Amino acid sequence: MPYQSVNPYSGEVVATFAEITDAELEDALSRARSAYEEWRRRSFDERAAVTRHAARILRERRDEFARLLTLEMGKRIGESVEEVLLSADIFDYYADNAENFLKPVPIDTRRGEAVVVSSPLGVLFGVQPWNFPYYQLARFAVPNVMAGNVTMVKHASGVPRSALAFEDLYREAGAPDGVYTNLFVTKEQVGKVIDDPRVMGVALTGSEQAGSVIATRAGKAVKKTTLELGGSDPLIAMPDADLGPTVHWAVWGRLHNCGQSCVATKRLLVHEQIADKFLEEFTAAMSGLVAGDPMDERTTLPPMSSQSAADKLKAQVAEAVEHGARATEVGPQVPETGAFVQPTILTDVSRDNPVYGQELFGPVAMFFSIRDEDEAISIANDTGFGLGGAVFTSDIEHGKKIAHRIESGMVFINHPTWTAPELPFGGIKQSGYGRELSWLGIHEFVNKKLINVVPLDAAP
Repeated sequence: MPYQSVNPYSGEVVATFAEITDAELEDALSRARSAYEEWRRRSFDERAAVTRHAARILRERRDEFARLLTLEMGKRIGESVEEVLLSADIFDYYADNAENFLKPVPIDTRRGEAVVVSSPLGVLFGVQPWNFPYYQLARFAVPNVMAGNVTMVKHASGVPRSALAFEDLYREAGAPDGVYTNLFVTKEQVGKVIDDPRVMGVALTGSEQAGSVIATRAGKAVKKTTLELGGSDPLIAMPDADLGPTVHWAVWGRLHNCGQSCVATKRLLVHEQIADKFLEEFTAAMSGLVAGDPMDERTTLPPMSSQSAADKLKAQVAEAVEHGARATEVGPQVPETGAFVQPTILTDVSRDNPVYGQELFGPVAMFFSIRDEDEAISIANDTGFGLGGAVFTSDIEHGKKIAHRIESGMVFINHPTWTAPELPFGGIKQSGYGRELSWLGIHEFVNKKLINVVPLDAAP
């Protein structure tokens, strides 16, 4: 598990970082536990001061932080700026709202006075992915740090400089040593962290396989977990959908972050009355993508995060074709150097095709022409995933009814699944459990303690 920063556009190895020793891990755990004992006693105002300072730093130096994202994982520079600002918004959101979210809740009872209070758990461990290197960290760390917990994070091995930048951000913002700790740990050390009695909870965003391993290990140690795993989000377009905006958002939903998002639009379920025209316009829009340097604002198709990610996606497309699907490559030929994948539309995907149940992480879309709403719902729910989904229609009330039938943690109407600090994020089925962001996210790793004052003369 080497921690190595490789520019996916040029293939240049920029930096390599050594994994820490067991002695260094023990020191980090000790510092985190000590930091918790002090941090938990800080007032919400004191924690918020650090959190708001971090938000200011991100905004003031957004170009610096954004440039690092683009050079390390290939994200288009404009999208990198958006991620930096979204992360800053998360810092501000919890600085503004954490105290209110965690205020004591009185209970109406006949037995004296009862109240539920929220208190931090302690040291939390997060395992985070590469596709949104700052946002993923903010989503996990910020609410938990504002709640009085401290966080330790094993970031993806391909974004080590982003991982260090986020740790430095907390330090510069004034967080005491140990409140936020980056860990360049080995796979074996991940298990040691989960097992350690000083660690009270574990959060993972990643693959189903990783989620299963982490949850199993944490379960043996009887520790709370949250998992945000893969997705294969459907976009259902009804016959009354406004075609132009629907196609626009379908392309955006499929191609944002080069399609490397758990909530990317991955399956297009389009009513047969508009299917041909939709596919024609969608193909034309995909064909107009400009592949190139992600630092160039004219680029609309960047490389994928790594050559291995590109190779995996190409292998999935090849396997789909072997099992009867039709793969239509669109647009000018992408560069031969760099981790590029040709934009591709898969049609004629049967239920027994392996790709039918897979997550496609990149600029490849599956297209289905559907007869009616019932068939759309049937295909949308015929998956092990249940993260997000989208419904496009001019009849909003009808769209809401369709949304209620989709088996997922999130459904958007007339927009692809997306995120904001105030919106709860998470899924069901193989997409995981638990929620991040909003008021729900800050409640995942706090102790809901009942305090009941009962009169001495109360009846049993």
